[in-house]
Amino acid sequence: MTEKQKMLAGKLYDPGEPELAKMRQIARQKTEKFNRTSHNESQKRVDIIKSLFGSTGQNIHIEPSFRCDYGRNIHVGENFYANFDCVILDVAEVRFGNNCLLAPQVGIYTATHPLLPHERNSGLELAKQITIGDNCWIGGHATINPGVQLGDNVVVASGAVVTKSFGDNVVIGGNPAKVIKELPINE
Repeated sequence: MTEKQKMLAGKLYDPGEPELAKMRQIARQKTEKFNRTSHNESQKRVDIIKSLFGSTGQNIHIEPSFRCDYGRNIHVGENFYANFDCVILDVAEVRFGNNCLLAPQVGIYTATHPLLPHERNSGLELAKQITIGDNCWIGGHATINPGVQLGDNVVVASGAVVTKSFGDNVVIGGNPAKVIKELPINE
């Protein structure tokens, strides 16, 4: 397996491998260009994001500043919106369904490190995919940790730290996040 294949498979990989370093460099150049755009250059912003992400719906809007590791591992559905200062560490895939909204300063992190010091000190890393369903709203300063899956119609309260997966139709919040309220099922 290549280091990229290991990375995407959730196995320990070497982030210093030249292909991965080049991919990160390209993503940083595109995000730098995106973050320098003017508020009246909305089509230019869309074009940059569509060239950066793995896939998008037609309707996508992201406010600067935006940061990511690779970009190619981010997949968003229709009607995606991310407010100011969003960070998506897309070492593994990050998938959003349709109609997802991210408030300011949301952090979505697939990247992680070995727990044992001798493994962590080796410089090897790993990542776990994150999946967000349809009609989700993630509140300001919320953090989504590696490996989390959120179902459809999930609301994540501001400041929540989501460390585990949750099913459909819930409001979650706290640190670590837990179910605060169940939402009525759509009719």
